[in-house]
Order: sequence, then structure tokens, then C-alpha cells
Amino acid sequence: MLVDTKPTTFDELIRISGLSHGTDVWLGNAQSLIEQGTVTLTEAICCRDDIMIYLIKQGLPPNPAFKIMETVRKGKALKDPAKWAEYVELMKEHNVPDWYIKSCEKIKYMFPKAHAAAYVTNAFRIAWFKVHKPKAYYAAFFSIRAADDFDSEIMCFGKEKVKNKMKEIDLLGNNATQKDKTMYPVLELVLEMYERGIEFLSIDLYKSHSTKFLVEEDGIRPPLNSIAGLGTVAAQGIEQARKEGKFMSIDDLKVRAKVGNSVTDLLKKLGCLEGMSQSNQISLFG
Repeated sequence: MLVDTKPTTFDELIRISGLSHGTDVWLGNAQSLIEQGTVTLTEAICCRDDIMIYLIKQGLPPNPAFKIMETVRKGKALKDPAKWAEYVELMKEHNVPDWYIKSCEKIKYMFPKAHAAAYVTNAFRIAWFKVHKPKAYYAAFFSIRAADDFDSEIMCFGKEKVKNKMKEIDLLGNNATQKDKTMYPVLELVLEMYERGIEFLSIDLYKSHSTKFLVEEDGIRPPLNSIAGLGTVAAQGIEQARKEGKFMSIDDLKVRAKVGNSVTDLLKKLGCLEGMSQSNQISLFG
């Protein structure tokens, strides 16, 4: 849709949002009219409000203009032929072109312009951050939208590991698991982040948040729960326990954070427990 319409203004982005959320507003309708050169994007019917505003500009009284809009946006133009014939006659009296009337007849549902404006405003804000504050963008995206599909072991060790996982999923095709399929767009975004020169910092027992990716000067710090198999409850337990001070040993961590061997094994594997003894006991002969 973006390729076909080549938007250059904010208004056109709102129009595209209307077209993409409507039913039979774009395909077989506005798309064909734009391709044929009959109309431009700014002239096409995109949101329900466009109809009433256009008809009033053509000289129709506000009341019938509103009723025509309501009929069209509910997809009822051809459901009451007698009434629609009246509306068509009225539109023709005010020089509404045939293409416009036919376009109205095809529509099944239309998006309100206020909704489209809200969607685009939000998307525009997000796009601004992606361009100008990339670390903040990626940290927010991974924390909010990718929390369930992020695997630090695959994603936090450079782009080659990410590319290899993507190739592996591609080769599986339809045999790829649902987990792999939902992970794929996250891998794409991680790769994009690496290509922009942003790195992940190591997961740290004391510096990593339990669930949020943190923006730091040298990169993005993944949370504890981004370790596959380490759940949010365990991550929050560790975060809470470390407020009381450093862990004296692995056993101390297990008791204070209320975590089991499986969690400490995962932390060991990623080097988070380096230099930490198993217990607080001091050997006389060590």
C-alpha cells in the first residue's frame, strides 16, 4: 500500500491507515482508481468522515451528506436500492462523479478518521524514537513486545549467531515450530540492531533488571528473565533478594531468592555466578 501510494505528508499516512483498516475500501476500489490515474491518494475515499466533508463541499445539505456517509460506512449502499437511488440522484445533482458513487457502493466498512489519526500519531512517535533514539526504541520493544520470544543465548552473542538461527528456521520452512515462527521477527529486529552498531551487554546478577531491557552508555543490558528457562518469578526473586546486599555464595542466592538448582545452573552457564563459591562454609584445609 505504501509502495502504491508513495505518501509524503502526515495527512496521507492517516488516509493509508483508513484504507488499511476498512473493508473493500482499498482492494478492488481505491487501489484500482489510483493505479488507473482516476484519482490521487488525497482524492480517494479513505475514512468515513471523508464522505460527509466531500459531499458538503459539493453543496449537499449536511443532513443528507451525513446519512449517505452512515449508509456507506456500514456497507448498506446497495441493501436498500430505492433509498440509494435517491441518494445517487442527489449526488449527481451536485456534480459528484460516477467513480465516487461506484466507490461508495463497494465499501463494506470504514474506519473513523479520529482512530486513524490516533494510530498514526502513535506510530509516528515510535518511528521517531527508532530513528533518533535507537537504544531506547530497541530496549522498549524487547521489554514490551518481545518478552516471551527473546532468548538471550541466541540473541545476545553477536549477529552471526542470530543469522544462523534465522537460516535454521528458514530451512525448516513449514516444519518450523510455532515458537520459532514467533521468534523470527524478533531475530530480524535484533539483527537490525546489531547492523546499526548497538550491542547487548552481558546479563549481570546485580545490574540486570528482572524483566526490562536497560539502556546503558555502551549498549543494552538484557534482563534476567531473558535467559531461556529462567522465569519472571525467579528473576523478580533475585532482584528483590539482592537489595539486601551481595550474595555470599550460590547457596545464599538460592535461599534468599527462593530459587532452585535449575535457575543457578542457568546463571552459571551464562557466567553470572563467576567467582562465587557454592556455600558459605570455609574449609580449614582449603
